[in-house]
Amino acid sequence: MRKLLFFSLFLVFQISFAQQDDLSMSYYLPTDISYNESIPTPEESIGFIPGEWHVSHDRLVSYMHTLAAASPRLKIENRGTTYEGRPLILLTVSSEENIANLEEIRKKHINIVSEDSSQDLSNMPVVINQGFSIHGNEASGSNAALLYAYYLAAAEGPEIEETLKNTVILLDPAFNPDGLQRFAYWANTNKSKNINPDPQDREYSEIWPGGRTNHYWFDMNRDWLPVQLPESQARIKTFHDWYPNVLTDHHEMGSNSSFFFQPGIPSRTHPLTPQLNQDLTKEIGTYHAQAFDEIGSLYYTEENYDDFYYGKGSTFPDINGSIGILFEQGSSRGHAQETDNGILTFPFTIRNQFTAALSTLKAAENMREKLLNYQRNFFKESRNSASSGAYAFGSEHDPIKAYELAKILKRHQIEVHKVDKDFTEAGLKFKKGNSYVVPKNQRQHRLLKAMFERRTEFQDSLFYDISAWTFPLAFNLDFSEDVAIKNAGEKIQELEIPTPEQPEKSSYAYLLDWQNYLAPKALNMILEKGLRAKVSMEAFTFEGNEFAAGTIMIPVQNQKLEQDELYCFMTEVSEASHIAIKGIPTGMTGGINLGSNQFRAIEHQQVAILVGGSISSYDAGEIWHLFDQRYDMKITKLDLKDLAGSDLSRYTDIIVPSTWGGGLNDGVATQLKDWTKNGGTIIGFRSAVNWLKNNDFNDFETKKTDNTAKDVSFGERGDFRGAQVIGGAIFEADLDRTHPIAFGYNRDKIALFRNTTIFMEADKQSYKNPIRYTEEPLLSGYISKPNLDSLAGTVPFKHDRLGRGEVMLFTDNTNFRAFWYGTNKLLMNAIFFGTEM
Repeated sequence: MRKLLFFSLFLVFQISFAQQDDLSMSYYLPTDISYNESIPTPEESIGFIPGEWHVSHDRLVSYMHTLAAASPRLKIENRGTTYEGRPLILLTVSSEENIANLEEIRKKHINIVSEDSSQDLSNMPVVINQGFSIHGNEASGSNAALLYAYYLAAAEGPEIEETLKNTVILLDPAFNPDGLQRFAYWANTNKSKNINPDPQDREYSEIWPGGRTNHYWFDMNRDWLPVQLPESQARIKTFHDWYPNVLTDHHEMGSNSSFFFQPGIPSRTHPLTPQLNQDLTKEIGTYHAQAFDEIGSLYYTEENYDDFYYGKGSTFPDINGSIGILFEQGSSRGHAQETDNGILTFPFTIRNQFTAALSTLKAAENMREKLLNYQRNFFKESRNSASSGAYAFGSEHDPIKAYELAKILKRHQIEVHKVDKDFTEAGLKFKKGNSYVVPKNQRQHRLLKAMFERRTEFQDSLFYDISAWTFPLAFNLDFSEDVAIKNAGEKIQELEIPTPEQPEKSSYAYLLDWQNYLAPKALNMILEKGLRAKVSMEAFTFEGNEFAAGTIMIPVQNQKLEQDELYCFMTEVSEASHIAIKGIPTGMTGGINLGSNQFRAIEHQQVAILVGGSISSYDAGEIWHLFDQRYDMKITKLDLKDLAGSDLSRYTDIIVPSTWGGGLNDGVATQLKDWTKNGGTIIGFRSAVNWLKNNDFNDFETKKTDNTAKDVSFGERGDFRGAQVIGGAIFEADLDRTHPIAFGYNRDKIALFRNTTIFMEADKQSYKNPIRYTEEPLLSGYISKPNLDSLAGTVPFKHDRLGRGEVMLFTDNTNFRAFWYGTNKLLMNAIFFGTEM
C-alpha cells in the first residue's frame, strides 16, 4: 500500500517555480486515504507528473489502457476515430460488482426514461458523464483526467468503495483528440527549462489555427445538437446509450479569470429547461464551492455564461432530463503565465479541474435519488405535455436534405416514420421517399420541440451563442408543424439513404437534376472525368416532366468516353451521389431544346481558399469540410504567409473567408485584384465583404443603424452593446430563381442564417438583387429593433465584374457549422455558374 504524505500548501492562485520543480502527486490528490500500489501512477506510465508537460493524446490513451488493465473498476472501449484516425475512448468506472453487471445496470437506468418508469430507485446507481477539453488548447481538463482516472482506480477505503457502488462514471478524457494533440505539441516544443511566464513569449501564442478546434477547425462544443462530426457522434451515442444524470464539460477561459461553475446568468436559460434543473445545478454548485474553499481557490458562479443554446455540452443535457454543468478555468495557455492574480501555473489549473471532478462525484452520490427522480419526472412530464399530431418535413425534388435531417433526429433517439403515400398539407406536398413524419407524442418531445420551434421573444437580449437553430429552416425543407398522425407510415428502425433508379441508357444526352443536395458532387465527378457538361439557363420539359433552370445536360456525342463507357460512368455517378440521372433520346424538348444557346458550357473549376493569419479558422474550416467531406471536391488551402510566392493563375476561384481584426494587407489586395482582373472569380464572406469594398474590388452602399444609447447607465453599457449584436438568427429572403445563384432551389423564399451587421443596400437594377430580405424578415431568433429595421429590404449577396473577372459577396455564412444544408448550394452555384451571372 502506498500512503501519500500530507503536503501542506496554501494556494490562492499560484505556486512558485521552485514548487513546480518539486511537483508531486500529493499536490493534487486527497492525502487522507491510501492508494493501491499495484495501480500505476501517471508518472510511472507516461514519464512525468501531470503538469510538468502537456500530455499528448497518444500518451493519454496509453495510460487509460494501462489503468483498465490494472483495475477491475475500469472498463475501456473505443467508440470510433477522429478525422485524423485517433481513437475516441471511453472509460466506464464503478465498483467491481457493478462493472460485472454493467449492461443490466444500463438497461435498468434506461428504463427510467421509458414509458414504464415505476421501478424502485433506492438502490440504483447514479450515472455521471464527465468529459474533458472539448477545446484542445484548454488542456488542463484532459491533463486532470489522468489524475482523476488514477484516483478512481487506486483510491482505497470504505468511502470510495461506497461511492463507486452508488455511481457509474462515464469518463471521456479527451473530447477533442486532434486539437489536444496539436496543442500539446505546441506547448511542449516551446517550453523552456527556465519557465518564462511572460505572456508575450511564443509559448502562449499558438500559430494558426491553434489547438481549440478539430481537424476541420470546428468548435466541437457547438455540435452537440447538429451532430455532424465523428467526435460528436461518438459522445452523443454514449449519452443516449446511458442518459446520464449529470454531464460535466471542463473548459478554460481567459488567463486573468479564476474558476467558473454553473448555473450561469438565470435570465439566459432556455424556456424549455425546467426551473428544477437550475435549482439542482445550484445545489451541486454548493459542493464545488465547499471543495474550492478548502483549497483556497477563487471561483464565481451565475455570471457571464448561459444555458440557452442546446448545442453546447453543458446545455444539451438540460433538454434531455440531465443536469449539464460547465466548468471554466482561467488558462495558463502553456506552463505558467503572468496574470492579474499573480503567476498562473499549469499544475494549479489542473488541480482545480481535478477538484471540480471530485466535487461533482460527491454531489452526484449525495443527491443520487433526487437526480434519478428528476430524470424520471422530466420524461414523464415531457410525454404528458406533448400534443397530438405530428411534424412533417421533406422536399419534393431533393430526398437527400430530408434524409440528412432524419439522420440527426435518429441520432437523438427521436422517433421518425416513413411516408407511405403522398399527401398535401397547407399547399405543401410531402412525397413518399422524400419526406418523413415525426409524432409529437413521444419520449423526446421536448428535444424535438427545441429543434423545430421558431422563437422570436426572449427574456434577455444577450446570448453566449446563437439565438436560433430551427432545423427545418436550416435545411430549407417543406415543413408542417401539425399534420394528422394518420400520415405516419412505418416507424423507421434503420434509416437508409434514398437510392434512385439506375439511369436509362441514352444515345443522345443525360440530364442531372440540380435540385438534389448532392448534385455538385455528381457534377464534379463528371468534370473531373474530362467530360463536357452544360447548364440550362431556362426551364424546359420532356414527356410531361419539368426540368428547372440549372439542370445539367451531358451530351453523349463528342465525349472522351464511348457511348457504353459513358453509360457505365453515369450509372457510377448516380450510385455514388445518390442522385437520379435521366437518359433521353432526343433534343426536341419543350421550351428550349438541348442544342439551344441557353445551355452554357461548364468549366472544370480549380478552387482555392485563403487560410492562416487573420482568416477565421471556423469559417475556413466549414468551407474546407464542405468541399472535402460532402462533395468530394479538391480545394487548395493557400496560407497567407506564402501567398506572395504562389502562382494564382492555377485557380479559377479563390474564396476569402471572414477575417479577424483589420482584414488582409495591401500586398494581398493588389495580388488578388490583379488575378481577378485577369479572369478569376473571387468570393468573399462576412467581414471579407467590407475588406473587398475598401480595396476597390467593388462598390456598394450600406445601411447605417442608429444605435444611440438613451437612458442607459454606465453599468448597463455592456448589455446595451451586446444587444446590438446579431449573434445568430434566421431571416427570410425572396429568391429570384431565374438567376444562377438560385439554381437548384424550388421555392421563391429562402431561410438564411445571419450573424453579422453588414447591411448591403439593394441595387437600383432589380435583376441584380437575386436574394433580397423581405420587409418582415425575422423567422427565428433575436435581433434588436434598429437592426431589424435596417436589415429589411437589404441584400445578402452581390455580384460585380472587375476586369475580366467576377466578384461575389456573401454578407453571411452559407455553411454555418456544417448543418446549414439549405444554403450550401449558394456557394456551389457561385463556383460552377459564376461566369453566367
